[in-house]
Amino acid sequence: MESKDITFRTRKWVRPEDLNANGTLFGGSLLKWIDEEAAIYAILQLGNGRAVTKYISEINFVSSARQGDLVEMGLTATRFGRTSLTMRAEVRNMITRDSILTIEEIVFVNLSADGTPEPHGYTEITYDRDRIPNHHLTETLNED
Repeated sequence: MESKDITFRTRKWVRPEDLNANGTLFGGSLLKWIDEEAAIYAILQLGNGRAVTKYISEINFVSSARQGDLVEMGLTATRFGRTSLTMRAEVRNMITRDSILTIEEIVFVNLSADGTPEPHGYTEITYDRDRIPNHHLTETLNED
């Protein structure tokens, strides 16, 4: 993941419960990790805890990982729609340096309190924590 356009990264350690019958990383585990990280990324970019997965494009698995390997997932916003955020995902094995998969488009939709798509008003990616949903900020401030 040498790509400079990746703006959000996280790492996972491949554990026994993440393996398939072949002893390699189960694709379902990896997709779960990606969807969770994409949701976190979307929530922070849209400033709303009610962002949901709308669409995931073709998933290109090119290699795998084994127990004990470290996997790095990268996401970057590629487009802001009126109610949506589109991002690209890339995953690599940090031990072998091999690419594991790429997903060209993951689309999240910003929802209102009643569960309908709602305009978010953003056009650019943020690198600050200024879009954390207000209910999370309120809870943090009340703990102090």
